[in-house]
Amino acid sequence: MFLKDKTSGSLVEINDLEALFDPNKTSVPGQSQSGQEEQNTASFEKETLKFPSGEELPRCWLDVNYQKA
Repeated sequence: MFLKDKTSGSLVEINDLEALFDPNKTSVPGQSQSGQEEQNTASFEKETLKFPSGEELPRCWLDVNYQKA
């Protein structure tokens, strides 16, 4: 799955979808798609990611207590 980094605007290929969907995890491993060379895997804070369309990530992926609000 590809998401967009809010700070750099580059696409990020997410390597662990379970970590992305888990609201207990604040970061996910991924590879930035900037440049022509394949980038090393890095950790990305979920708060700094959004869908390529510009839509924010679902609250249930970010907040453990999303149902209590």
